[in-house]
Amino acid sequence: MKMRKYRLFLFCSVGICVVSLLYCYKTLQKGNFLQQLSGHRSGLKSLAILSGFFWKSPLSTSLTGHNNNFLSDTYKHQRAVEIMRKKAFDGKELSEADLVMPDPTGPHGELHKRVYILQDDVTPYFIHSELDALCFHEGTEKAGQRMILKYHEKNSTVLDGHTNKTSRNAAKCACRQGWHGPNCGVPTVVQHSNLPTKSHLKARKVPRRILNAININHEFDLLHARFHELADTVDLFLVCESNFTAYGNSKPLTFLQLLLNGTFNYIKHKILYIFLDHFPKGGRADGWIADDYLRTFLTKNGMSRVRGLRPDDVFILDDADEIPVREGLLFLKLYDGWTEPFGIHMRKSLYGFYWKQLGTLDVLSGCTVAMLHTVYKRDGILLRRRDYYTMPGMRQYEKASGHVLIPWSIGSPVHYAGWHCSWCFKPEGIYYKLISAQNGDFPRWGDFAEKRKLTYIKELIRTGGWFDGSAPHYPQTNPKEHMFAPKYLLDNFERYRHLLDNPYEKR
Repeated sequence: MKMRKYRLFLFCSVGICVVSLLYCYKTLQKGNFLQQLSGHRSGLKSLAILSGFFWKSPLSTSLTGHNNNFLSDTYKHQRAVEIMRKKAFDGKELSEADLVMPDPTGPHGELHKRVYILQDDVTPYFIHSELDALCFHEGTEKAGQRMILKYHEKNSTVLDGHTNKTSRNAAKCACRQGWHGPNCGVPTVVQHSNLPTKSHLKARKVPRRILNAININHEFDLLHARFHELADTVDLFLVCESNFTAYGNSKPLTFLQLLLNGTFNYIKHKILYIFLDHFPKGGRADGWIADDYLRTFLTKNGMSRVRGLRPDDVFILDDADEIPVREGLLFLKLYDGWTEPFGIHMRKSLYGFYWKQLGTLDVLSGCTVAMLHTVYKRDGILLRRRDYYTMPGMRQYEKASGHVLIPWSIGSPVHYAGWHCSWCFKPEGIYYKLISAQNGDFPRWGDFAEKRKLTYIKELIRTGGWFDGSAPHYPQTNPKEHMFAPKYLLDNFERYRHLLDNPYEKR
């Protein structure tokens, strides 16, 4: 009798367990708990990346891998591209793990709130010849001249440049090809520019500091090219990243993740990270609001966190696909006598440097910190426009400076002072740009399903055509031609072949 009771009890217990499991399974299917549970791995990975910023733990190594620096930098965000493909048009949000910011209690603190203290550049750019002429080291021919490094002791007397003796000595520098002026410190892109004050240039005792501000979405190949091109010239890169695309959709903080996992260790000491955590009101309906606001926030937030600025330091605002040539910025750093604001003539390319477009892109890009504060009120979008003469502080600033302010541009239509590589990605990157584009530069090609197909994008890359169906004829280019592409990309040709050699051209 007792055995029967036990069997009945056991049978009922098993039945209750089966019913409970079925009920739980049904509940899990209705909810998103399984999705949240699967998201723990990405959250754990983000935590591992954060904890591994200054040291490598076994956990962070196992989750992030051993060789992040040698992966394709643009496509480390492939996961983000796949997510955007699935979610960009159905209104779903990304998980918090994808939008993670540094833990304020972590070893590196809140990167997006840190301040940066500018230091003087003590590099000995100028040296003295045997005849005591002050010469720019890089631009001076060494053959036949015994160059003596006595820059600090004699700079105070020679750099003033007021005496006839100084002028005679300065004229004895033998300039290398591509360099000009009494000190051999004026590069070709300035010598052949429209700068109206070339006869008034004078080498500085203390170099200016250069601040280069950019917004970043997923242009990581070009970001590496910028950093390597300008690493020894720019004193601080202000890099702004948002967890929203210019269209208003959520996106992961991929640059932050790359910054924390060591990808940019070679330049991180010169990076000020700026985090835009909101999308501007009205930006979805009018994309130009969002486009302008990115530059406004970048400048105001970034410059407010820089300490030790001097009025004559230089501020330069670029898009991520605009890379100035090093020599032009070095000139701004080392010489007095140029006027402002200044633009930069850039070589134009499409999809890759192999499709060279005619003419140059001349973008008003920079000015001194004093002009940025007094005339533009620390708003970068006002700098990019060409109506500064109507700004309220313009006359006041011009009067205080004692000079007539005349805009000019580094380079010329035949002497490129930088590179503008538009839509320069692999097909997946172009897709990502299409769906991220702001809602204002019409037609917005990302709104057309057929334009988002990778087969269609590959054909555009192959022919150099545009989304409107046009197929312009571009001049033939050769990677060996002058100013074909930034040196870093050419030095790593195989790694960046997709930008340097048309991958879909029929051989």
